[in-house]
Amino acid sequence: MSKLGVWQDIIQCNPAIVRKCTVHIGRVAKTWRLAEPGFGLSRYQLDSVLSCRAQARGAQLCHERSDASSITLPVVLSSGRRNVTPSSKRLFGFKAHFEGPVNDSIELYFFRGTYVGVSSVEQHTTNVCGISSEAVLRDLRFDPDQLVGQYEPLVERLRPLRRRFKWLMVGPLGFAGELASFGPNIYPAGDALGFIDPFTGSGILNALLTGASAGQAAARGISPETYLRQCRSLLRNPYRASTLIRSLLDAGIAEYLAPWIPGSLLFRLTRVARRVGAI
Repeated sequence: MSKLGVWQDIIQCNPAIVRKCTVHIGRVAKTWRLAEPGFGLSRYQLDSVLSCRAQARGAQLCHERSDASSITLPVVLSSGRRNVTPSSKRLFGFKAHFEGPVNDSIELYFFRGTYVGVSSVEQHTTNVCGISSEAVLRDLRFDPDQLVGQYEPLVERLRPLRRRFKWLMVGPLGFAGELASFGPNIYPAGDALGFIDPFTGSGILNALLTGASAGQAAARGISPETYLRQCRSLLRNPYRASTLIRSLLDAGIAEYLAPWIPGSLLFRLTRVARRVGAI
């Protein structure tokens, strides 16, 4: 954040301090301390800080939909995830903010093919977000309140909290098997480049790294193909690790392996091997 020039802006948002991580899988709960404390900040605040900083440095923010064939100037594409998911495997995301007691832990809950993350953000608020299959949500009439009530550890965690606004939902979602290419002059970044499992906690990190790399490539006239090759090298390990972990969860094996796998190892497996640099 200091390299982006937004460190003081982030501090002024009064982010929560995160020191621990707890994973709940079935009847197993595993907790470990993070190697370094992190900040809990809502996407609303983070996106606002980054957008204001980019525009202050001369970036032009465009919301219009454009035909890729008509784009002649370099464009960093950050339009979010693409809908490339087969109808039989569609997923939907949901989130809401809650008020009540906060803590210094990121908490991950896995049940019924569903993931729910709970963490504190700025202003003593708790962010609750998750992702589940269309089949599971359809059985519950797409009501996240009913869904989070299916798993007792999550019920206990949310019991003292009160939801501040209606659940927000987005979908369909699909995990990326291959990074997206949009043709000449277009440099996709973040979810537009590839959507990774939210439980890795590395989606924002990947977006910041690929966004910085896309901006450098576009400014220096580096081809999108060269940029994509660097992204594939940068993101290979996190994507492979998330695919393996998801497979273990789907197979029902993760609950039995969780007590034996160090939490620090899980954290490292889902992070990029090195920081992105100039192309």
